[in-house]
Amino acid sequence: MFPTSIAGSLPKPAWLAETQKLWPQWKAQGDELRQAKADATLLWIKAQEDAGLDIVTDGEQSRQHFVHGFLEQVEGIDFEHKVKMGIRDNRYDAMVPQVVAPLKLKGRVHAFEAQLARAHTTRKLKFTLPGPMTIIDTVADRYYGDKVKMAFAFAELLNQEALALQADGVDIIQFDEPAFNVYMKEAADWGVKALERAAQGLTCTTAVHICYGYGIKANVDWKATLGEEWRQYEQIFPALAKSSINQVSLECYHSHVPPHLMKLLEGKDLMVGVIDVASDTIETPEEVADTIGTALQFVSKQRLFPCTNCGLAPMDREVAMKKLEALAKGAELARRRYG
Repeated sequence: MFPTSIAGSLPKPAWLAETQKLWPQWKAQGDELRQAKADATLLWIKAQEDAGLDIVTDGEQSRQHFVHGFLEQVEGIDFEHKVKMGIRDNRYDAMVPQVVAPLKLKGRVHAFEAQLARAHTTRKLKFTLPGPMTIIDTVADRYYGDKVKMAFAFAELLNQEALALQADGVDIIQFDEPAFNVYMKEAADWGVKALERAAQGLTCTTAVHICYGYGIKANVDWKATLGEEWRQYEQIFPALAKSSINQVSLECYHSHVPPHLMKLLEGKDLMVGVIDVASDTIETPEEVADTIGTALQFVSKQRLFPCTNCGLAPMDREVAMKKLEALAKGAELARRRYG
C-alpha cells in the first residue's frame, strides 16, 4: 500500500554539472561526460533504494533539462540559432531552439540511461518524458504554423521512444505536462488527445505529471498570484478521467489546491504530492502521513501513490536526500495508521 516515488528529476552532483540550476552546464565532454552521467545515475538509484522508495527513476541525470534532453535527439530543430521566447504563458523568458523542418527522431533518445537503470535495480522503474503540449510551449515554431499539428508531430516521436523504453523494461512511463496547468482549455480540448497519442500502444503503466513547477523564483512568484484557491486542475481532470492514461501526478502538500478536486479523477491512480519542492524544510514523517490522510478522504487506499510535488533538480543534494527519506518514512507511518 502507498508505493512511493518521485516526480522524476534529482539534483546533479557537482562533479557532473553546475548545482542548484534548472539549466546547468556540464562539467565534462565526450566519453568523460557519458561516464559521469552513468555514475550519477547509479548513485541516485542506490540513494532512492537506500531511502526506501518503492519505484525509482534515473533522476534525469543524463539530461540538461527535462524538455531539451529529448529535443537534442530530434531532427528538424535548430539549436544553433536559439531565440528568446516567453514560455508558460510568459511566466518566464527562455532561450529556445527553433523547429525549422519536419520532425524526426535521429535514433534512440534515452536507451543509454534507461537500460543502465534497468540493469541496476530490481525495483519498479519509472521513466519520464516531456509531454507534447509542454514541448511545443518550449520551442519556437518556424515550420508547422499550427501548434496542434506540431504537438501531434512531437507526440508521434514521443510514442516511438516510449515504446522502445517499454521494450527496455521500463515499468511506468510518465509524461510531464506542466503546460496543462497553464493552458487549461486547450489542454482539455486537444492536449489530452495529444498525450494519448504519445502513449498509444503502451501496455506498461502510463502516467502524466501536472504540477505548479519547480521551486524556482519565477514559479514561486506565479503561485503567489493565484489566490487562496488553485483550481486549475478542475478544468483538466475531467478530460484526464476519461482518457486512457493510468496515473495522474498532482501537487498537494503546501499548495492551495482544494483536495476534493481529486474526486474528479475517480478510476485513476493518483500520485499525490506530499513533499514540497519549493522549500528546503524537511518534512517530518508525521506531516507526510497527515497529507496522505487528507488525500484518503478523496482517493482509495489502493490508488494512492505518495510522490513529490515536482522534480528536485534545482535543489541542494543533501536536502533532496533527506526529503526522499521523509517520503519513505511518512508512507511507512501512513501504512501503520491507515492499513
